Amino acid sequence: MPFINTRTSCEITKEKETAIKTQLGEAIKLIGKSESWLMLNFEDNCRLYFKGGNSENMAMVEIALFGKATSSQYDALTAKVTEIISSELSISPSCIYVKYEEVDHWDYSGFNF
Repeated sequence: MPFINTRTSCEITKEKETAIKTQLGEAIKLIGKSESWLMLNFEDNCRLYFKGGNSENMAMVEIALFGKATSSQYDALTAKVTEIISSELSISPSCIYVKYEEVDHWDYSGFNF
């Protein structure tokens, strides 16, 4: 039950959003999750600041998941998410943060897992 929230300082066209969505649906398998439970949110044109400024395009990707993953799974997913965002939105990997949150309690359809 992962949720990926992607904020960028640049515009995400509908075409790019669809491409990213599809690729993230595949990438989530790297931590043993499936696209059938994946929820995504995209927020573009955010006023993000990094290293004291905002002259470069940048992204903050937050990934919350029910349960846990291993360090090597996180490493693989971070590399893939960075590659996807960098290639689709022309954002330098050095301007992309990826944050993980492991959630013990997750509700769906009125019931807690």
